[in-house]
Amino acid sequence: MNTEKLTLLLGQVKDGKVSIEEALHTLRHLPFESLDYAHLDHHRQLRCGLPEVIYCPGKTTAQIVEIFDRLAQRGHNVLATRTDRETYEQVAQHYPEARFEELARAISLKQEAVCPSPGHIAVVSAGTGDIPVAEEARVTAEILNQQVITIYDVGVAGIHRLLNYQTQLQSANVVIVVAGMEGALASVVGGLVAVPVIAVPTSIGYGASFGGLAAMLNSCAAGVSVVNIDNGFSAGCIAALINRQSKPVSMEK
Repeated sequence: MNTEKLTLLLGQVKDGKVSIEEALHTLRHLPFESLDYAHLDHHRQLRCGLPEVIYCPGKTTAQIVEIFDRLAQRGHNVLATRTDRETYEQVAQHYPEARFEELARAISLKQEAVCPSPGHIAVVSAGTGDIPVAEEARVTAEILNQQVITIYDVGVAGIHRLLNYQTQLQSANVVIVVAGMEGALASVVGGLVAVPVIAVPTSIGYGASFGGLAAMLNSCAAGVSVVNIDNGFSAGCIAALINRQSKPVSMEK
């Protein structure tokens, strides 16, 4: 949609000839921005509720920096995943307020003055080795303006550690559980809370875990769903969508 057509559409809304709902429907299908190597979907958030995010593997540093800049120019929050400090340093030359989340291997830039969601997401890891994937989930949810609490290294090898956090778990609107090995933690958490649990299997651990394939696929607890191996990003996105539809969990009886 060019400037003339957009001006016409806004004028029709102002004059009452086109409803706000009809205008939003039209805007959802605005063209993308075309680069030589990428097509940037600036209106994904309007259409899907989730913004365009930069997946860095396979891209050159120059490509990442340019895509980051094009997204940031729109005034939205920007997230680049699976990246490194060298790329961050290039981005920071243009956006010094950007943050490098080392454990999550992500670059985040918050520009939107949006109030965080009323309810919160809990991100839980079984072991310290699972924290990088858990951090990717946390950073993703927070760039989507979600409130997040983290509970790390509370796996079933020492179940008393997890039980110490029942109040925090039960007050969350959705729980992300990150675990390797047999992934039993997701089933345990699923038996403690009355909200959706998103299980994220990780590719670490001893034994025949088959790189994460054996973890969490056979949960004995209802209300547990599973994303792909090491995919903290998708878990953060799904949790944000769920939390937006939820009200804060009440602990009153």
